[in-house]
Amino acid sequence: MAALARLLERLLWPARKEEEVEEEEEGCRSPNRPQSLLDAPRCAQRPHGGAAAAWGLRFGASAVQGWRAHMEDAHCAWLALPGLPPGWAFFAVLDGHGGARAALFGARHLKGQVLEALGPAPSEPQGVCEALRRAFLSADARLRALWPRGEPGGSTAVALLVSPRFLYLAHCGDSRAVLSRAGAVAFSTEDHRPLCPRERERIHDAGGTISRRRLEGSLAVSRALGDFAYKEAPGRPPEQQLVSAEPEVTALARQAEDEFMLLASDGVWDAMSGSALAGLVASRLCLGLAPELLCAQLLDTCLCKGSLDNMTCLLVCFPGAPRPCEEAIRKEVLLDAALGRRVAELCASASEPPSLNTVFRTLASEDIPDLPPGGGLYCKATVIAEAYSQFCQASRQRWVKGMANHSSTLAWKIPWTEEPGGQQSMGSQSLFEDVQGGGG
Repeated sequence: MAALARLLERLLWPARKEEEVEEEEEGCRSPNRPQSLLDAPRCAQRPHGGAAAAWGLRFGASAVQGWRAHMEDAHCAWLALPGLPPGWAFFAVLDGHGGARAALFGARHLKGQVLEALGPAPSEPQGVCEALRRAFLSADARLRALWPRGEPGGSTAVALLVSPRFLYLAHCGDSRAVLSRAGAVAFSTEDHRPLCPRERERIHDAGGTISRRRLEGSLAVSRALGDFAYKEAPGRPPEQQLVSAEPEVTALARQAEDEFMLLASDGVWDAMSGSALAGLVASRLCLGLAPELLCAQLLDTCLCKGSLDNMTCLLVCFPGAPRPCEEAIRKEVLLDAALGRRVAELCASASEPPSLNTVFRTLASEDIPDLPPGGGLYCKATVIAEAYSQFCQASRQRWVKGMANHSSTLAWKIPWTEEPGGQQSMGSQSLFEDVQGGGG
């Protein structure tokens, strides 16, 4: 992991500084956004997951702080919901700005608001869609009652409610979800940005302005939990404020071909498109990778591809998800071995030990077959970093062993003089000359 962090630091250092300079020159840095990035990314992750075998659901989730000074993402996963029949589940990813308070609140309380709005016998699909809409607005009202007056901050959210018959997606802001069905993207959410026609109309009707593609020149999203400074337009209901917590809700009838749903904060989508992510996830599932480990690998890939934001991804697998394939596993093993050998060749053939960054960029310029779809060589950054570390460690061990042998040779060559009392001492001048290359 340390080697991966060094690789990320060297690969992304120019882009990281360019982004900071560009924002400072344009004067468009959001007051709700961290004022600086870390000197090195924080790559630690705690992947976790679970399964409900009775109704064929598996999930995995992971999160990484990355280059940001603070972690402001949050998420939650419930494979069973109290008061509802078996087969209902709830998952959500929240991306905070101006602090983590709103995201953490949503992760802890949004599920309860959904259950309260659903009741014991929800009618599908219209009744559930309306319940999700009410749940988001109720959660926002409850958050407002607890929010310190005058403090900034909010959170985008994307939630998946699973029933035996439908998949319900509710989202506000720029956290996204994508559904893979029969090997292709069947549905993806659309971000709520100030310049979207519906959003722009609501903002203008509420007396707001849009500058530099941001609401009031500051906020990059137009729907979110929190952000109460933008919810003060008199005489207007919550869903018609400058910023609205009303989610966009979609009901998708479940099909046998449904494979998986990926929910993620915008840091993930900054690095990869929905189709690229779907292809990468499908290829990793064919290797038998557990959903939580898949999420961790996906986030490492996005870090290597240049994402500078906090990132969270949550993968929900349905019964139709790709299953382990022996041929895919065989190719992956051969690919990893080939990359390891190539790293060793590049290091051994150089007159001076190349940096990990140089090794990675050299590999990126080569035609390497069977790289993972969507992620490419970036998906193999950990493999490359580990191979590089192993080579460096082996080189150090050879150097230490060589020095030990050299010392033994010196001890045999160095003239010993007899001291008074029968003690021996070595000639210091001979030793100095041998070390400098002047000794026999």
